[in-house]
Amino acid sequence: MKVAKFGGTSLASADQIRKVCSIVTSDPDRRLVVVSAPGKRFKEDTKVTDMLIACAKAGLQKGVADDELQAVVTRFADIAAELGIGDEITRIIATDLKARAEGDKSNSSRYMDSLKAAGEDNCAKLVAAYLQSIGVEARYVSPKDAGLLLSDEFGNAQVLPQSYDNMKYLSDLPGITIFPGFFGYSLSGEVVTLPRGGSDITGSIVSAAVNADLYENFTDVDSVYSVNPNLIKSPKPIHELTYREMRELSYAGFSVFHEEALIPVFHKGIPVRIKNTNNPGAPGTTIVKERHSITDPVVGIASDSGFCFIYISKYLMNHEVGFGRKILQILEEEHISFEHIPSGIDNMSIILKQHVLDEQKEARIVERIKNELAVDDISVEKDLALVMIVGEGMRNTLGITARAAGALAKAHINLEMINQGPSEVSMMFGVKAHQSNKAVGALYDEFFK
Repeated sequence: MKVAKFGGTSLASADQIRKVCSIVTSDPDRRLVVVSAPGKRFKEDTKVTDMLIACAKAGLQKGVADDELQAVVTRFADIAAELGIGDEITRIIATDLKARAEGDKSNSSRYMDSLKAAGEDNCAKLVAAYLQSIGVEARYVSPKDAGLLLSDEFGNAQVLPQSYDNMKYLSDLPGITIFPGFFGYSLSGEVVTLPRGGSDITGSIVSAAVNADLYENFTDVDSVYSVNPNLIKSPKPIHELTYREMRELSYAGFSVFHEEALIPVFHKGIPVRIKNTNNPGAPGTTIVKERHSITDPVVGIASDSGFCFIYISKYLMNHEVGFGRKILQILEEEHISFEHIPSGIDNMSIILKQHVLDEQKEARIVERIKNELAVDDISVEKDLALVMIVGEGMRNTLGITARAAGALAKAHINLEMINQGPSEVSMMFGVKAHQSNKAVGALYDEFFK
């Protein structure tokens, strides 16, 4: 059995929905389908989720959101009309949206989540209705009825363990089940949404619950590429990579697949295949626990900007028991999480997302570290990027660091930091943000040309 998840661009219009349904019905193993909200139909278009966020904001600020609500209803109505499935589904969707918009606004986060979730929920109803209209046995199943329980964290919910047992029965349902992504229900019965990439996470949860043979993630690219196609023309496609490689690449900026989505399928050992809705015949990229063959040491290169480094120096730092704990305690008390902490015997670099460190927090943290830890030197460097090379083959290949550093040196890129994890699956380089694209190009030329 396969679980197939379709992203927003795959469901943006009636034509796209027809493609999706054709793909689903072409393989009898595709019995569980997870859908996102309709995405952009063209570059300047607005995603349904963004329209719903605007609706929620208007409701919270003005008390009413008639115009914003009507825009969403019209978007769904237009798709339904083009699919030729009549007025009934439009009435169902309009009634649902109106009830959400007129709901309790006393908790703004709860109200926002209720409206945001309406995109996926009503898209699932629409797709199920279309399949039924063409004679396919299909049904919409609500996450509430299925038992998808999430933590009580609006906008950042996590799956509760009992959800997997609750949803096992989905594999026994006849025909095709359409399941909305992105949200579930708290134990108290409230709608709560998953973090960014939530529909990918839902697909992974459903796959693990029913112990699927394959989790297919349909998007708008033929495969995962070795580097961002916007930076390198015609980059090498990746046909197979491991969960660890995908996790590292996702963290460092690959947007094809959200890193948190791998957790449920990783624990069950379920392979994931990324495919293109607009070119379903393409082989795509398969994510597995272990690769069958490793011919090249580096499988991909990724980059992400928006980082800052706190550089700390203190003579005999390595002899001071509890030094690291004290640093982390200061960060914890300032409600700041760190990304990485590469260190030497007398120095340490704390890498943070720059947006978490406003001017006041920066001043407080610097002052506290100076006073409480009596450091010799501390400075904050902003506007940095992390560039990462990833590959399971790196651990058994000599000279990777030399090749990477040499390529960056030839490109006249100064390194602010080098860090390699103990698994040796990735190597990270800190560079000035304005040089990140140039660094990616230099590394691509070194390892893929």
